[in-house]
Amino acid sequence: MSATTPQLSLDDMVCFPLYAATRAVTRAYADLLAEVGLTYPQYLTMLAVWEAEEPRSVRELGDRLMLDSGTLTPLLKRLEVAGHVVRRRDERDERRVLVSATERGEQLRAEVAEVPARLFAAMGLELAELVELRERLGVLLENLGSSVRTDAPAS
Repeated sequence: MSATTPQLSLDDMVCFPLYAATRAVTRAYADLLAEVGLTYPQYLTMLAVWEAEEPRSVRELGDRLMLDSGTLTPLLKRLEVAGHVVRRRDERDERRVLVSATERGEQLRAEVAEVPARLFAAMGLELAELVELRERLGVLLENLGSSVRTDAPAS
């Protein structure tokens, strides 16, 4: 067996701790969200729906969540079946589908309001560290050709 070259050492890779941290955070969110019957992707979708003052198009949601319509549409269908969102055709342009939270979806917002604080407590980071981490990840995403808002509160 040959010795590992430094550039191929798992311990020296930035991708591995990012991957492992993503899985750990997703798993922690999943545990917290199970209490209200949401998956992590559904939670992210609801966050994007809630942050808009008016109904958002599926395309706008996809852009905001960095998801293609093939991934987002089934998520929205499940959220609609659960009674959290409603989808309707735009009266001005029937090609556009608009998504908004239902009354039940708005009630759900209150039910998940403590999720970010509970996850933050589990992370063991100071608020300034978490903000810096989020900002650095935002720069990383921008540099890799994606876009992400970094002016939103840390979660």
